[in-house]
Amino acid sequence: MKQVMEKMQALQEEVAASIANQERIQADLATSRATNKEMRRSNEELRRDLQNHAGEREEEDQEPVTPLREFPMPFSQEIMDVVIPATLVGPKVTFTGTEDSEAHLTALHTQMMLVGGSDAVRCKLFMSTLVGTTMD
Repeated sequence: MKQVMEKMQALQEEVAASIANQERIQADLATSRATNKEMRRSNEELRRDLQNHAGEREEEDQEPVTPLREFPMPFSQEIMDVVIPATLVGPKVTFTGTEDSEAHLTALHTQMMLVGGSDAVRCKLFMSTLVGTTMD
């Protein structure tokens, strides 16, 4: 009987120690949950701040948008409607602005006459002979 009582006493002590250990684990778990909740809240604030700053940074990093250059219509609608034949060989002359402009126009006119280009085709192809600042 004495042994049984001693055994019961030992088991009761083990149960009490186990309960105390479980309470300590529960307290640690509650503390961990509170810490995790605080960390999640903090991370969410940081994420929002980062997104806000990223949007500001993108605005700062973006170069000002240069408006598209508008080009006036250089030809009448009648000239624009003329289709350049696919078999037509374009002019081989170019004009940079340093050459004689009269010589350039004469060469272009001669080449267009040789290939059978109309005045409308000559007008359209003239622009392709200009390079550099003369094109601007």
